[in-house]
Amino acid sequence: MKKKSTNKLVLTVIAVGLLLSAATFASTTGVGAASTTGVDTASAAEVAYKPDMSNGADNFYKSNKVRKKKVEFKNQYNMKVAGNLFIPKGLKKNTKNPAIIVGHPMGAVKEQSSNLYAQKMAEKGFVTLSLDLSFWGESEGQPRNAVSPDIYAEDFSAAVDFLGTRSFVDKERIGVLGICGSGSFVISAAKIDPRLKAVATVSMYDMGAANRNGLKHSQTLEQRKKILEEAAEQRYVEFKGGKTKYTSGTVHELNENSTAIEREFYDFYRTSRGEYTPKGSSPELTTHPTLTSNVKFMNFYPFEDIETISPRPMLFITGENAHSREFSEDAYKRAGEEKELYIVPGAGHVDLYDRTELIPFEKLESFFKENLKKK
Repeated sequence: MKKKSTNKLVLTVIAVGLLLSAATFASTTGVGAASTTGVDTASAAEVAYKPDMSNGADNFYKSNKVRKKKVEFKNQYNMKVAGNLFIPKGLKKNTKNPAIIVGHPMGAVKEQSSNLYAQKMAEKGFVTLSLDLSFWGESEGQPRNAVSPDIYAEDFSAAVDFLGTRSFVDKERIGVLGICGSGSFVISAAKIDPRLKAVATVSMYDMGAANRNGLKHSQTLEQRKKILEEAAEQRYVEFKGGKTKYTSGTVHELNENSTAIEREFYDFYRTSRGEYTPKGSSPELTTHPTLTSNVKFMNFYPFEDIETISPRPMLFITGENAHSREFSEDAYKRAGEEKELYIVPGAGHVDLYDRTELIPFEKLESFFKENLKKK
């Protein structure tokens, strides 16, 4: 595969700190490293906020061409992983079919973005599985909202275990698609699990680099150390039974000082466009990982040895104007052949979560059909 030309594309550089870093979130919202678990409720101004439903925004899409089945399976840590299995209607019985695992954005759940992708790909003939990562959504794991990159990667391998033992799935033709933070988790999984035959990412975040350095390396070493110190002190509090603190994620209010990235995520996670609260959770905690576990991302290096995935193919999809574009470009440079960087004109980061008129489903279809075909 050849790299798509990017010479004429202009990357919009958003000069703000990383939304997902503890430092930025704490300083702009009062939630996280410098706060308790409490989050202010929506103001009257927010009630009047109208989500941007342009370009076919359709996060809660329901296909009449596929059958949905809620499933559960265990990972190697004996934790229950919950998922939605989508099977194309009319799938021939007693046949072995290609399958795709779909991972949700970091801090989200399968009902946000990944169900949409899973259904769209099932419409194209694939068996698909969207899953909740451990500690999130309907999957097990305590404390809730904990960060554990190793277990996240294991969840994708456990999904292969599950799919590969279904009578209607060809275990030699299983691919994986990671959206946002899951893009880095599926790479981590693929490095050690050769059963993942084709790897695609959309709007990928390298969650390690993002937390260590911020966007465009905007976070200083001193700021990083401060975050680590705050998290370390908070461990004492929680060890003695104190309140859990949460960090990063999406702001709950907008004001005249809100950054472009904060507004972008808010429009998806805090409005009817994409807002979803899993049973047993609360809107106040949606997207917010625990402070003491979030620092584990600083030890997460998903792109190290990414070239060892070769010759299995990799496809990196990012928006022309995505603030996260640097991560897809970095992964592409490091990856071995076969690989492709596909840039969606005019698209931002969150645009590729649910804007069906921008998401290149045909590109994903051709990538997986070519690389999960019978040999």
